[in-house]
Amino acid sequence: MALNPARRYAAASRHSLKTLVIALAHRGVVSIVALPVLAPVSAQAKNVAQEHRYAIPAGPLTQALSQFGREAGIMVSYTPELTDGKTSPGVQGQHSPASALTQLLAGTDLEAASTRSGSFVLRRVVAADVTTLEPVTVSGKAPGSITEGTGSYTTWSTSSSTRLNLTPQETPQAVTVVTRQRIADQRLNSLSDVLDATVGVTTKPFSLGTDSPQMWARGSSITNFQIDGVPISSSMNNYLQSTVMYDRVEIVKGATGIMSGLGTPAATINMILKRPTKEPQASISAEAGNWQRYGLGMDMSRPLNEDASVRGRLVADYKRDGAWTENYKQDYGVLYGIGEIDLGPRTLLSAGFSHITRNTDSPVRAFWEVYTNGQPTGASPSDGTSPDWAYYDHQMNSIFGSIEHTFDSGWSVKAELRHGRHEYEARMLAPVGAVDQATGLGGMVDRIRWASETEQTSLDAYATGPFSLFGRRHELIGGVTLSRLNQDSPAYPWLPRQSITNIFNWASEVSKPQADAQTGYTKTREYQYSAYLNSRLQLSDATSLLLGSRLINWKQDSESVTYSSGNVSSVHLREKNIFVPYVGIVHALNDTYSVYASYTKIFNPQPDYVIDINGNRLAPEEGTSVEVGIKGSFADGALTSSLSLFRTQQDTYPEWDGTTRTYTALNGITTKGVEVELAGELMPDWQISAGYTYSEVRGTDGQRLMTRIPLNTAKLFTSYRLKGDWNKLTLGGGIHWESKTGDQLSVLTQHSYALVNLMARYEFSKQLSVAAHLNNVFDKRYLMGVADTRGIYGAPRNVMVSAKYSF
Repeated sequence: MALNPARRYAAASRHSLKTLVIALAHRGVVSIVALPVLAPVSAQAKNVAQEHRYAIPAGPLTQALSQFGREAGIMVSYTPELTDGKTSPGVQGQHSPASALTQLLAGTDLEAASTRSGSFVLRRVVAADVTTLEPVTVSGKAPGSITEGTGSYTTWSTSSSTRLNLTPQETPQAVTVVTRQRIADQRLNSLSDVLDATVGVTTKPFSLGTDSPQMWARGSSITNFQIDGVPISSSMNNYLQSTVMYDRVEIVKGATGIMSGLGTPAATINMILKRPTKEPQASISAEAGNWQRYGLGMDMSRPLNEDASVRGRLVADYKRDGAWTENYKQDYGVLYGIGEIDLGPRTLLSAGFSHITRNTDSPVRAFWEVYTNGQPTGASPSDGTSPDWAYYDHQMNSIFGSIEHTFDSGWSVKAELRHGRHEYEARMLAPVGAVDQATGLGGMVDRIRWASETEQTSLDAYATGPFSLFGRRHELIGGVTLSRLNQDSPAYPWLPRQSITNIFNWASEVSKPQADAQTGYTKTREYQYSAYLNSRLQLSDATSLLLGSRLINWKQDSESVTYSSGNVSSVHLREKNIFVPYVGIVHALNDTYSVYASYTKIFNPQPDYVIDINGNRLAPEEGTSVEVGIKGSFADGALTSSLSLFRTQQDTYPEWDGTTRTYTALNGITTKGVEVELAGELMPDWQISAGYTYSEVRGTDGQRLMTRIPLNTAKLFTSYRLKGDWNKLTLGGGIHWESKTGDQLSVLTQHSYALVNLMARYEFSKQLSVAAHLNNVFDKRYLMGVADTRGIYGAPRNVMVSAKYSF
């Protein structure tokens, strides 16, 4: 049997909840287990023979197909390459769906083929004497992978797990895809927002507007990031990335060493850039909300010559953010451009750039929430405000270019060169210490000045394609990744901690430090050279075996200089011929369900800030990761589900000690858990993303570690477009729930809590829509992050209204 192909669809399929209830009753499946793998059965087939009166005008083919899908209630699947640039004569009058599609496609080289479920698939009309090749696409651009314009909360193809283009059901790991539609519906502005909304990922900010939030998955910090599949160092502060540049974000849970090289067994975050379109499209947007928040944006894409062989896209966005403190202010600006040139029918040249600035005044810091005896201090969310002179400024710039070519054999090659630069500078305060209730003393403040400049240059090149062996068709991809990272950090005086007599007046008590001269610097040079080879072997019609490996050579040289003493210290680290294997197997039980298992090793040199109490850097983290699960795909992939069980064993696991502010290396650490997820279309115009995760980390003595990560989390967001006279209105909402968290040595904990968010969007016309987002509807007071006796509050109830005009 063949797994469902990756597809893009023009309109949603129709389902029946009644069918689902009957199916569950007949099967007698326990609901808690069935949730991730059972879904409504498509009812499209009954609509195939029904005639309908159509009034679809002539115009772009994609628009005509979209209108047909809405009116007929039938899915039409196709790849963008089939329809881009084509026009339709339209269709008028009473027709069956097949007859209407025939008229819509008149004058094109396309035809519609029906499927067993009652949907249709577009394909080119092939002359009898012409031999065609199976379509092969470059990794990451398979048909059905692009989510912009689909309105879906899922995708039909991903390549972030093994670099091969696979459907979610063909991927032997848990994968979450946050699509363009979901980014808009939930108003996920940054990568931090996306990860906070992702099933299986925990984000815990310990400040607002300063450092990266701590991001975890499966008990480990997330350190693996990619843009279009090219690894990006975590030193580039990727949490600053803006979603206005991206079509989607793919999150592969678990270890992915063959994709990222070195890294933790947490997850790999792959951000897929928006591409230029062959048809002109443009939009402008504006938004405003409480706390003096507002923003403006523009997204324009168009062909730059007559035959659309040269295309360009430009995205600009600016946001001013305020907060629940008086003097917090953040300016967030983005400029992104990309161009494509078809050098031939099978050769594509791409180039682009991005520029991001994020400047924050008076960041919000974690505040003393309890005294040393555990009694509450009575702090409120506004008490974490910093003085007016505190700031944290970032700037990120990148340029990239790629060339890709597809041969007649079906093989493709691609090479991409990317260079990025990140700079930051900060002068800020950090409350520390613990406060005695009787005397009010014990609170202190660190006055910090930080600055750094990081540059990364990467070259990624690979070849991929099909091959035949033992009468079956298989796939292979092999390539190399070369990366160089330079980081220059000036050193400034570390001022003595200042004691605070009144913690509720702490910002006023701390004086602004005088201009301080640089006292030295640290320069770090890191190099990573790796080669990888991955294959997908089709053992039978139902079973595929994925074998992969990456061979890595890594080195890091650092030099620190102190001006006053003239001391120079150097560190040279080397890791040669690191072999990271990967094995996965997927077996399709039928057209709907598949089971899978995967295994890989872990090898991760610790970051330079992971040091023990003696100031020594911890040895590399090593271990193994195993995952098994079952996946479901419904309505030709419009709805996907998964149930996964995972277990990771690690040595040299870095445990943070909040008292000494250092790390301790632990061996024999075990992380295990379960994750269920459902994403896509439940019914016509009803999209959902929902999931539950249980994850625990324990040492050899059975003691639970990483208590700042909740044992249980559940996340849900759904949207529904109303019917009939109200079909211009879309309503949505979500719940984020997590269980108790807190530091192991802390008297401060955050009990389980749930946040409720709501959304509404009204389309006044095809061009103009207005949306409103109400977050934390019940104004829940909760701590986003907890450290010792200090914590930082999450956002109180807030509202944002936005408008978008497309032309």
